[in-house]
Amino acid sequence: MAIILVVDDELGIRGLLSEILTDEGHTVELAENAAQARAVRERMRPDLVLLDIWMPDVDGITLLKEWGTNSLLSMPVIMMSGHGTIDTAVEATKHGAMAFLEKPITLQKLLRAVEQALAKPAQRIAAAVAGHRLDLPGAVDALSAGHLLAGAEAPLETGPQPEQSFSLDRPLREARDAFEKSYFEFHLARENGSMTRVADKTGLERTHLYRKLKQLGVDLTRNKRGAGP
Repeated sequence: MAIILVVDDELGIRGLLSEILTDEGHTVELAENAAQARAVRERMRPDLVLLDIWMPDVDGITLLKEWGTNSLLSMPVIMMSGHGTIDTAVEATKHGAMAFLEKPITLQKLLRAVEQALAKPAQRIAAAVAGHRLDLPGAVDALSAGHLLAGAEAPLETGPQPEQSFSLDRPLREARDAFEKSYFEFHLARENGSMTRVADKTGLERTHLYRKLKQLGVDLTRNKRGAGP
C-alpha cells in the first residue's frame, strides 16, 4: 500500500478522503495549505499527492509548478477542484499533474484515479528493466508489475467462492443469519476487507454495515488489507 498526501484547506474534504483511502489500506498524511504540504512531502516522500487547486495561501497550480521547477515532482499528483474549468485542467496537466478530479468527487472516480496513478511508477520501472516499453493496462497494480519485473509466475486465483452450502434444517432466523454472515464474509474477502467497497457493493450505509457485521459476529480483521506482512 502507498503513502498518500491529501492537500486541501477544507477539513471535511480532508477527513472524507482520509477515511476512504485509509479504509483501502493506504497511509494518509494531511495538509491544509502549501506550507504544510511542502513539509510533509520533504519528511514522508509520499507515493501520491491529491492536491486541491484553490487554497488560501498558495494555490495548487503554483505549488505544482514549484515542485516541478525544483525537481521535486518525483511522485504522481492528482489535482482536485470544485470550480475547475477545462483550461485549469489543461494547465495542471501541462505542469505535471497526471489527473484532474472535479468536486464533489465520487468514490468510483477517486479509487480509479488513485489506482491508475500508483500503477504508473511500477510500469516505468518494469519497462526500464525489460529494456522496452510495456503496454500494460492502466489498472495494473504494483503487485502485478512486481511479478512481471521479477519474472515470476502470477499466483492462481484462489479468492472467495460465491457458492456456499447451508443447512435448512434450522429455525428461519438462524438460517437467515448464517446466509447473511457468509454473504458478507464473501464480499469482505473479495474486496480485501475494504468496508467502503463492501458498502458500495451491498448497497448499505457504512454505519449500518458495521452494525450488521458486528451483530452477525463477522471477523473484520481477518481480510483487512495491509494487516499482514
